[in-house]
Amino acid sequence: MATESAAVAAGPSSGAAADARRRWLIGALICTAYLMIGLDLTVMNVALPSAQEALDFSNSDRQWVVTAYALPFGGLMLFCGRLSDLIGRKQTFLIGLLGFAVASAIGGAANNFEMLVTARALQGAFAAMLSPVCMALLTTTFTDPKERAKAFGIFSGVVASGSGLGLIIGGALTTGLSWRWCMYVNLFLAGIALVGGLVLLQAQPRTGARMDIPGVVLASGGMFSVVLGFSNAHNGWSESSTWGFIVLGAVLLIAFSAWQTRAAHPLLPPRIVIDRTRGAAYFTVLLVGAGLFGILLFLVYYMQTNLGYSAITSGCALLPMIALTPVGTSVGAIKLLPKYGPRPLIAGGLLVTAVGMALLTRIDENSGYATHLLLPLLLVGMGMGLIYGAALSTGTFGVAPQEAGIASAVISTGQQLGGAVGAALLNTIAATTATDWLAGHVQGKPTAQQLGLASIHGDIRVFWWCTAIFAVGAVVAAVMLPGGPLPAPAGAPAEQKSGKTEPAPS
Repeated sequence: MATESAAVAAGPSSGAAADARRRWLIGALICTAYLMIGLDLTVMNVALPSAQEALDFSNSDRQWVVTAYALPFGGLMLFCGRLSDLIGRKQTFLIGLLGFAVASAIGGAANNFEMLVTARALQGAFAAMLSPVCMALLTTTFTDPKERAKAFGIFSGVVASGSGLGLIIGGALTTGLSWRWCMYVNLFLAGIALVGGLVLLQAQPRTGARMDIPGVVLASGGMFSVVLGFSNAHNGWSESSTWGFIVLGAVLLIAFSAWQTRAAHPLLPPRIVIDRTRGAAYFTVLLVGAGLFGILLFLVYYMQTNLGYSAITSGCALLPMIALTPVGTSVGAIKLLPKYGPRPLIAGGLLVTAVGMALLTRIDENSGYATHLLLPLLLVGMGMGLIYGAALSTGTFGVAPQEAGIASAVISTGQQLGGAVGAALLNTIAATTATDWLAGHVQGKPTAQQLGLASIHGDIRVFWWCTAIFAVGAVVAAVMLPGGPLPAPAGAPAEQKSGKTEPAPS
């Protein structure tokens, strides 16, 4: 009888433990899948010179290896976010993984430029499918406030450090093996996540979501045009391939916004983005996407071109930032967010990052890593962790389960659009500053040293602009975000609303 009673008592506890284990295994496979997406945003950047030599394509063609990934990734995000709500998140997750793996295999085996660019475009399309569904799965899997905070803290660390890891892994694979392994590495990550998804994920019932076809056409066309326009900015802002696509994109996105107020089943319900708290989180991610290029592009270029670091050395130089980012997300999302809410974390994180970027303006042609780069990288890593840990959780907070996919897609879209705008804007600023410096300091043909000094002046101007972007973001976050912890969802038990969980009755 005692044994029977013990078994009965242990039953619910054992079942709860098994459910918790399953949730965290799902969290692990979500992080694995998103790590693959984050790596591919930058992993090919380091491999481009080797790929160009192997496939014999021109310098003007080189940008398309990056742009071909960014265009479908940015353009299809909202459509894919709603698609996951429509056909089911398990199905979307598995299709995205399988498609990404196949595209990566094609890219790794590419024997010409056209094959490589096609593979990169397919990667971008399936990344657009995976990115929002990962966050949606996280949102619907972890509903307990404490578990949700911890899960988003871990996930945010992966999101924030994935691009930096891409530079390190890309350098290591290109140097030690071949540029093709920058594509093949995805097969291992996708395989692990695919098996885990088949075993762990359960098919969700249909949510009742419907596809807004006019909204899809307007949103996808608008995002595609904006990203393409900014990607073409290296040709000059006066070129029709730049401003023409940007204007077209703006017109389409304005038309999309107007249509969403009238559509019976809007692709992006206005209530999702006009919510003050979520809107501030989306704006934060947009600014971070733009400002982060100061580190991932210009600092890496400065280390390699001006300081003589190799690809792998410059990647490893980012390790302190990459290592500290998960610490920031853990402290922020797990410890601080439930107690203090998103305002001090996001505004504080942006301010810390702004200080780090300001310190980078001290660089010169003889900068030492320990004296000029280490402290800024540590500050940026901690700041990014605080920002992402709070912003990703806040951006999906309070949405209905049937809208988790589209809310997650807005975050990913903001990050991608911010990256496209930031790359174009900061590249233009750097090039203009370098040209002006040469015009004012050099007569005749510049020497290699003078070209290096001009480049450094461009980098310094970029770092000041990044400082301003993050500082403005800190002010906006402090004004827009509400003070105090986020409110518990409607219908939550009293102990959950108070932040306390009572032990279950024995």
